Amino acid sequence: MSLLSYSTDINTIDAFIMESPFKTIGLIGKPNHSGAAATLQRLYTFLNALGFNVLLEQRTGHQLADVPKEKLVKLIELGEQADLAIVVGGDGNMLGAARVLARFDVAVIGVNRGNLGFLTDLNPEGFEASLEQVLSGQYIEEKRFLLEVEVYRHGELKSANSAVNEAVLHADKVAHMIEFEAFINNDFVFSQRSDGLIVSTPTGSTAYSLSGGGPILTPELNAISLVPMFPHTLSSRPLVVDADNEVRLKLSLENTDSLQVSCDSHVVLAVLPGDEVLIKKADKKLRLIHPKNYSYYHVLRTKLNWGSRLY
Repeated sequence: MSLLSYSTDINTIDAFIMESPFKTIGLIGKPNHSGAAATLQRLYTFLNALGFNVLLEQRTGHQLADVPKEKLVKLIELGEQADLAIVVGGDGNMLGAARVLARFDVAVIGVNRGNLGFLTDLNPEGFEASLEQVLSGQYIEEKRFLLEVEVYRHGELKSANSAVNEAVLHADKVAHMIEFEAFINNDFVFSQRSDGLIVSTPTGSTAYSLSGGGPILTPELNAISLVPMFPHTLSSRPLVVDADNEVRLKLSLENTDSLQVSCDSHVVLAVLPGDEVLIKKADKKLRLIHPKNYSYYHVLRTKLNWGSRLY
């Protein structure tokens, strides 16, 4: 029987919380999205009824009714205090939160209020039963690595950020070729004229990289893919390398366009001709939580419309 059916039993609720691996739960919504706000309100009411200490990320939490001011916190504070963070939105919203939450030892699960939802497992129409199982300790946990991206100019670090999905070197104008060299662990690999290069994690291999013709990397692989964007040669192909390698991209001085490196399409780092971009696996990992019935291959079949079983 679900705890929801006898939630007025205080002793049962107290026992449930005592046995749960999570005591403080943070909620993160999707700004200016009425559906996400409704799901966030429902989550807040549900978790409060169960007696959990609930915090809300302040940018979206202020939309909810009857939330004490002390429960509204910045995302970094939420990461510092919460045992579990629940992100309501699409994959983009999850990526934005994940880049911050990966710095802290906080588990993360998503409620899908977007389109594809590769990273958001819970159904907004009936998340309670699955979430209750997770809260009771019945879940699958996996750790996804991130990329650390650094831009150097004349040997000096100019900017840096992280990416859950991918780092993309490209011109800031559409369909403008750029010229660069690629090194792996300081070993020269190739020079290239193309629209850019996508350096993807396994998590990002089903995102922009997939659209660019890159391979799907299953999440447990310690690998990254280098996917050329419209290269000016038919012999250029995606390359998969060990994720413990360092990828260095050196921009030609012949480039005349403004260049940039995009991290998950959210954060943009400016790059100039002659700059070097260093991409490597970040030290911190994202603790991603799934319900017990989660299957990565089921997600692929569903999201990519693969064929069902014949028999």
